[in-house]
Amino acid sequence: MATEHVDVLIVGAGLSGIGAACHLRQHCPDRTFTILEARDAIGGTWDLFRYPGVRSDSDMFTLGYSFSPWKEAKAIADGDAIREYVRRTAREFDVDSRIRFHHKVIAAEWSSEDARWTVTAERSPAAESDAESETAAGTAAGTPAETAVETVTLTCSFLYVCSGYYRYDKGFTPPFEGVEDFEGQVVHPQHWPRDLDYAGKRVVVVGSGATAITLVPSMAPTAEHVTMVQRSPSYVLSLPGKDIIADKLIGKVPPKLLYPALRWKNVLMAMVSFQLSRRAPKVMKALLRKGVLAQVPTGYDVDTHFAPQYDPWDQRMCFVPDGDLFTSLRSGKASIVTGAIDRFTPGGLRMRSGEELRADIIVTATGLNVLAVGGMTLIVDGKPVDLGDTVAYKGMMLSGVPNFALTIGYTNASWTLKADLVAGYVCRLLNHMAARDYQVVTPVLADPEVDTVPLIDLKSGYVLRSLEKLPKQGPAAPWRLYQNYPRDVYLMRRGPVDDDVRFDRVRTTAHQPA
Repeated sequence: MATEHVDVLIVGAGLSGIGAACHLRQHCPDRTFTILEARDAIGGTWDLFRYPGVRSDSDMFTLGYSFSPWKEAKAIADGDAIREYVRRTAREFDVDSRIRFHHKVIAAEWSSEDARWTVTAERSPAAESDAESETAAGTAAGTPAETAVETVTLTCSFLYVCSGYYRYDKGFTPPFEGVEDFEGQVVHPQHWPRDLDYAGKRVVVVGSGATAITLVPSMAPTAEHVTMVQRSPSYVLSLPGKDIIADKLIGKVPPKLLYPALRWKNVLMAMVSFQLSRRAPKVMKALLRKGVLAQVPTGYDVDTHFAPQYDPWDQRMCFVPDGDLFTSLRSGKASIVTGAIDRFTPGGLRMRSGEELRADIIVTATGLNVLAVGGMTLIVDGKPVDLGDTVAYKGMMLSGVPNFALTIGYTNASWTLKADLVAGYVCRLLNHMAARDYQVVTPVLADPEVDTVPLIDLKSGYVLRSLEKLPKQGPAAPWRLYQNYPRDVYLMRRGPVDDDVRFDRVRTTAHQPA
């Protein structure tokens, strides 16, 4: 039996993958496509994470799709609302029927002779009924059933990876001495137990990033007390949970005018914050400190608990809607301890300072494990591709890798802003190739010895642990990722599609349905 072939194969049915499929529907309606999703539900991150209070750390007017705007005044949305928004968009654009659940892509091999990718996936038998039961499946933990798998092979003309860059099945937990001695429960937010009861219990949350800062105020009203233990602090900025301008104008200004305006307003505000952090870090530090001082209890040790050693935006900023973290601190239901952990004890944690923290539950909000392109193996004409040796072209393709794109969002703005641009560019590129009868496009780096730097410019632990596994970027466009949305709008929507790439015509039957 002939192997099934599609024009575009999308890997991942999360925020990026659904957006990519919707763009194809609109701008390349003659292209066939399929989405392979390793888990059992639409939503990616927003289906996987189910810990208390999970929410966006970007405003929804920029995290939402440009073609399907977020229409509520609530700018910082909870995980349930985001998950439903992604699913609703998939239904509205009729891309949910193109998803094959429980299909984990493990390898993709490119043949220049045939001008196609041969993609190998592991498929669970449960996938047969997932298309009909996706909504029900999404209410569960969202992990594939532990059943026998079979190997499935498809071919495609263009491979489009929208799997993010972290490992879904396992979060990062550093080795803690004595963890086996702890008599309570240890939980990682990436795999939150649905039946976890923390009412009236003492909870310690280890970590200082967005997840920890979300968990503390969400658990504090129910728990006896929540303590956030951080080795070093993060920058924290309080923002209104509801967009005041949107709240006043929704229903009064035509949507076609209002939603793009709200999107650009928030893009420009984020850019001002980022540029001020880069150009005048001392000024930004002072502004952030002033904001914290206005909300913590009188006499609070701000310089210990809210003054990082790094500059703003060297790591992602932590946003708290309506200052909920500070409300918890003022109420006395939550506290922060800054310092190194010595070891777990039967009753909790002991700090190197000697302080003992009693706990019934310890939450290790200690970060992610990076997993580029979903962990799949890439091979081009028999030669394995080492991602760490590639250079990213326009932040979305890889040097020397034909007919391939991946989505990596911004580190200083909403992920979807870049995902939308990448999806639009892929459609432009595909239409350019079709109009000129090209079957192959390959980014070509003229100088293989060009100086490179990491593609992701954050100093977060999960990034620093994995730099050698990720593509690099060059010194200038189109090999430089500038983290600048207005600049990328021009580059991706109006700039050339034939700069630093090679197009080829290959006579093949690969473009005919099997």
